[in-house]
Amino acid sequence: MAAPVRLITCGSVDDGKSTLIGRLLHDMGAVPADQMAALGPDPDLSLLVDGLAAEREQGITIDVAYRFFDLDGRRFILADTPGHEQYTRNMATAASTADVAVVLVDARKGVLTQTRRHTRILALMGVRRLLLAVNKMDLVGHDPALFTEIETDYRAFASTLGLEDITAVPLSALTGAGVTRRDPALDWFNGPTLTDWLAATPSPSAAAGPFRLPVQTVIRNGEVRAFAGRVAQGDVQPGAPVRILPSGAEAVVAMVNRAGASVSLTLDRPVDVSRGDWLVSPEAPPSVADQFEAHLVWMSDQPLLPGRIHDLKIGTTTVPARVMEIKH
Repeated sequence: MAAPVRLITCGSVDDGKSTLIGRLLHDMGAVPADQMAALGPDPDLSLLVDGLAAEREQGITIDVAYRFFDLDGRRFILADTPGHEQYTRNMATAASTADVAVVLVDARKGVLTQTRRHTRILALMGVRRLLLAVNKMDLVGHDPALFTEIETDYRAFASTLGLEDITAVPLSALTGAGVTRRDPALDWFNGPTLTDWLAATPSPSAAAGPFRLPVQTVIRNGEVRAFAGRVAQGDVQPGAPVRILPSGAEAVVAMVNRAGASVSLTLDRPVDVSRGDWLVSPEAPPSVADQFEAHLVWMSDQPLLPGRIHDLKIGTTTVPARVMEIKH
């Protein structure tokens, strides 16, 4: 069975993210009848995902809301993220596991600072396939010139971040136009609907490149040991050589058991492997260093200061690390 596609919706506050997700779930029949009945005869679809009491009272999204739906036989995990600047850290958390993203823009407001901030975070987190949803087209008379202006503006910014796989779609989350159906008011647009774009999204797979497996656990069965974890990159087959890091010992894979992106490997000889070690391709091992540069999304209320020691999570292990210098 193919791995589920992880989808995130993001953008500035009041761009209509929760309403869009509610519309998508409603039109695809993914909302239980009792939940729809609880919303009354004229339902506010945004309430299908704004679950916290504070969210309903303030009419905003605070926490990340996850919903599930199926399309063309594939499972999608959808994350609705908050648009308020003060909750950007919640958006970054959801983006860290996303495969694709829908970036909403209010057609009346165009590309805003928070739109750019969320897009920059998507690029930092490695999300490369984006849909620009120009929402509330019904409030601007379905103006094609305005849509083109917003698309051009966004593409120009996204290109500076190395984002090229972008599809722009005009839509109205309130009416459903451009979401799950085409609408005569948007007959000037020849591109896909939101669901067309989702259906064409490739299933996620392990990143191409040399084999990398962070060991999560060691499974013991008598004298036989298997090393299990989620493949971070590449693939492995029986007979493939592997190197254990940090020890540098090498062995050959004798057996592979798979469960989606997770595997357990049995090796051809006894070796010392424990949680936190890595099994990698000896032909192209990762670089080993005690210093490196990185782009960070800093989410603490306290400032990041040089000289302080923090816990650094690498795969399945955690080590102390010191911040030496900050380059803005």
